[in-house]
Amino acid sequence: MSIKKEDPRAIRSKEMFKNAVFSLLSEDHTISNLTVQKVAAKAGLNQTTFYLHYLDIQDLLAQITGEILNELSDRIVDLIQAKDLSEKQQLTQLLDYLYIHRNYLLILFKMNQFEEQLFLLLKQLLETRRKNTKKELPANYVAIDIKTASLVGIIMWWIKQGLHFSSDYIANQIYLMYKVQ
Repeated sequence: MSIKKEDPRAIRSKEMFKNAVFSLLSEDHTISNLTVQKVAAKAGLNQTTFYLHYLDIQDLLAQITGEILNELSDRIVDLIQAKDLSEKQQLTQLLDYLYIHRNYLLILFKMNQFEEQLFLLLKQLLETRRKNTKKELPANYVAIDIKTASLVGIIMWWIKQGLHFSSDYIANQIYLMYKVQ
């Protein structure tokens, strides 16, 4: 059974729609003001092309969010499996990745579902890290939720207001905070 490869034109069109959405949202910041007509015009494509790929604006936003979350998830899995990197180096690389995608993330943070999904990804990262230490934890261990929430908060603050701090500096601060457990 062969895997069907996506047409390069479809990939290019989707990328153009994605860029148009982020461009429009960076100008207006209101998701409810997005229309198929505005997105298609900004992308330089027609509405028919839009409907070849998406059902509506919500479908487009869901696909974009899913794509970024999948990339982030893959990145986290790669970092977890990287045996030659220290925890601080792994965190710095994750923050570097987030920095590169900061413009998209700023917009996606306005969508509550993205913050919840980021929380779940980072919680998985912390749980895996905790399991790798092989320490026994109580069955009702909730500190992982608190740590995950604080990590998401730090990342959101950094991307929204603290980009004058390097990813290495932020990674070091997070590492020091979590090291004192």
